[in-house]
Amino acid sequence: MRPSSQRVADALAAAGITTQIVTFAESTRTAEDAAAAIGCEVGQIVKSLVFMAGDEAILALVSGASRADTARLAILAGAPIRRADANAVRSATGYAIGGVAPVGHPGALRIWLDEGLMRYGEVWAAAGTPNTVFRISPVELQRMTGAQVAKVASE
Repeated sequence: MRPSSQRVADALAAAGITTQIVTFAESTRTAEDAAAAIGCEVGQIVKSLVFMAGDEAILALVSGASRADTARLAILAGAPIRRADANAVRSATGYAIGGVAPVGHPGALRIWLDEGLMRYGEVWAAAGTPNTVFRISPVELQRMTGAQVAKVASE
């Protein structure tokens, strides 16, 4: 297992989450790719999107079927929002774009989980690389990340 995926596995174990990291031969970098590889709805894929709220990196967890609404995020974060560049993403999360996991970051991040994910019994999130994922309930994901559940996605 690659070190980035091991960090995810360690974070899950530390939170008492029993799940398995699944590795695919094909990329799961996009929500559509991940859903096709897993055999689930695109909406069950958790996109971990890093934005800059002023100088602070924040994380939005959004359904693969939705887009993050930066105007809503700006209100929630209390600062203007812009998409983080690759260096900021890696610095804030420890992961490269395409494999950003919602857990196992080097430091604390403010995290928002879109309320649309809560309608699923299980969701799938990146596990540190572009071809690894793990299954978790949205309730467990919210609990272990400390994310604030809010309307983050656009209509």
